[in-house]
Amino acid sequence: MNFLIRILITALVAFGLSYLLDGVHIDAFTTALILALVLAVLNALVKPILILFTLPITILTLGLFLFVINALIILLADRLLGENFNVDGFWWALLFSILLSVVSSILYSAGKKE
Repeated sequence: MNFLIRILITALVAFGLSYLLDGVHIDAFTTALILALVLAVLNALVKPILILFTLPITILTLGLFLFVINALIILLADRLLGENFNVDGFWWALLFSILLSVVSSILYSAGKKE
């Protein structure tokens, strides 16, 4: 149940951010739900491998390179979902990933306290 709530919150935030950010386009809420599932799978499978391969640069940048990894995950999701989800470039993916992480965390923690 906890996983489904996280997916729903991520989908809601992603869909809302697509209206706020000009460089991120999601055509329907069902696409946002699929995006949330794809991001969950990519974060579980691909992200640890990327972190392992980029560990020296991540340590050198004091963890800031993790933002780049998050943006790469968003761009990979863009490639996997095709026309339904589009990000106009790396900087939009970076901004989208930061806002998605922050807002989702705030909403999830606010819902958990009640």
